Amino acid sequence: MRGPSSSSSVSDGTNRSWLAQGLLAGAAVAAAAVAYTVISRRRSARLRSHVVGIIPARFASSRFPGKPLVPILGKPMIQRTWERAKLATTLDQLVVATDNEKIAECCLGFGADVIMTSDTCRNGTERCNEALQKFKKKFDIVVNIQGDEPLIEPEIIDGVVKALQAAPDAVFSTAATSLKPEDASDPNRVKCVVDSHGYAIYFSRGLIPCNKSAKVNPRFPYLLHLGIQSYDAKFLRKYPELAPTPLQLEEDLEQLKVLENGYKMKVIKVDHEAHGVDTPEDVEKIESFMRERNLS
Repeated sequence: MRGPSSSSSVSDGTNRSWLAQGLLAGAAVAAAAVAYTVISRRRSARLRSHVVGIIPARFASSRFPGKPLVPILGKPMIQRTWERAKLATTLDQLVVATDNEKIAECCLGFGADVIMTSDTCRNGTERCNEALQKFKKKFDIVVNIQGDEPLIEPEIIDGVVKALQAAPDAVFSTAATSLKPEDASDPNRVKCVVDSHGYAIYFSRGLIPCNKSAKVNPRFPYLLHLGIQSYDAKFLRKYPELAPTPLQLEEDLEQLKVLENGYKMKVIKVDHEAHGVDTPEDVEKIESFMRERNLS
């Protein structure tokens, strides 16, 4: 039986050589892609290194007037939020932004920094933007810390900051936790859904996703949106210039204006039992929660 010809051997050798080169090239491209991702994330974190936390607080809430000043086990709610936020390690500065003298006086009384803003701000994001313009120092990330989250964990604040720093394609980051079945139909508890990469798809006051039976599926991991949000400072300056969008207006959720304009929003999933205070009835709930866990 004849062995392979010399030309065949050369051809096989050439093919193996090309294959080896192709594999090496592929590995090099893959390694370069990984290196680029790491470098991009490090660069993003470096470029977004200066962080300010802002607690927007207004007196004239339609559902709960004077909410920031309501006592929670003897302390104004805004003070409890401030004290929790001060424990975050990623914030270079923390301020309360308000349009109300009573709230400002209260905050100054317990040692908070205060920036006065106008009463024309339509939501917390616009109030954060107005406050940002009044700083002499430049910040890269602005964290909107809801004043009605008196038990917000500082780790969640740090988490949304780090998530935005690690996602150069996102301009916004926020947090979500498990939705309790009893909150499924509560329009004050905002729900959200995310994609497989942790980016927001949609937010709603209704239950999402909604199955064909229109009933809560006890096995589905529904998500409750927490109020804390962080923004790329450059995007925050653009936000007020964006016209209101149909979904934003229908749901009355400012996050939807971000998504409808094609921007990316990163969502981190966290464990967080205590939720915000939306109505007067929530005050008793959160005080009971604190007593049960000996939280002062």
